Amino acid sequence: MLIHCALILEGGEFVDIPFETVGDRVGNGDGFVWVALVDATPEELDKAEAVFNLPSLAMEDVRHGNQRPKLEEYGETLFAVLRLFTPAMAKMDNYGQGEICVFAGHDYLVSMRRGTPSLLGVRARFDTEPELLRLGPGILLYALMDAVVDHYFPLIDDLESDLDNVEERIFTESAAYRENIETLYAIKRHITSIRHAVFPLMESAGRLCGGRTPHIAATCQEYFRDVHDHLARINAALDTLRETAATAIQVNLSLVAIEVSEVNKRLAAWAGIFAVATAFAGIWGMNFKFMPELDWPWGYPAALLLIGGICGFLYRRFRKTGWL
Repeated sequence: MLIHCALILEGGEFVDIPFETVGDRVGNGDGFVWVALVDATPEELDKAEAVFNLPSLAMEDVRHGNQRPKLEEYGETLFAVLRLFTPAMAKMDNYGQGEICVFAGHDYLVSMRRGTPSLLGVRARFDTEPELLRLGPGILLYALMDAVVDHYFPLIDDLESDLDNVEERIFTESAAYRENIETLYAIKRHITSIRHAVFPLMESAGRLCGGRTPHIAATCQEYFRDVHDHLARINAALDTLRETAATAIQVNLSLVAIEVSEVNKRLAAWAGIFAVATAFAGIWGMNFKFMPELDWPWGYPAALLLIGGICGFLYRRFRKTGWL
């Protein structure tokens, strides 16, 4: 579906034009064209490929979808794939399936969005800063990348909050060990998913702000450097979160092992106490005719007193050592 198709004049003015006539505007020197598609149909993809002469290999990736974030150069055309995550998607098991494919050329930018939230704020940004559009299609590519990166920060905050809650629960709710482990592994899986999107994008942004930069990004290097810095911060935060989650998992497992050890010590202590009673009862319960205490009137009470005394002594010793 077509979101908007606009001709951007040199002064930064947006002029909406029909998608059917976009081919007449490309290459005529009076600005550049921005076409935004969402969940595009095969017919729309075919038309965009024909009008802008988009690389066939890149269009094959667009049609297949679910691509790894990347930045590729096809002559004078840049092809970028971005993955988008939002806090609302953080609670889903099928985590972060949206993607944006962007083609940026000398006089056009085509964005193809699939399964992601709206990015209408990108155009609203240029309504307040139209002078930025004089930098060409590269500034639009920056704006899209910046909008995607801005969606990462609330998600990082949510993951940090979830991790803090689990860490607090580890030491306060001893019966929630299994739930804690499941939650921590879910957080770790989400961190990994986001990092798979952030790290390649950080490498791509680095290519656009230093060294041999593509011609389209040459006038916007400081803006892409800002994106790279934000991605570096996010990547560092993800590394910290991953280490914290791994540590929390180890702590949770250690507490489980400690509790199991405490239970085992209690069971062993009680087993030792009852073993004494069992040993004496087993000896005096043997069916021999001539036994020293067999005919003694006080034998039974004395045996109970001896057994109780030894069991009580063992109980006190186990209590003193912390086993009971």
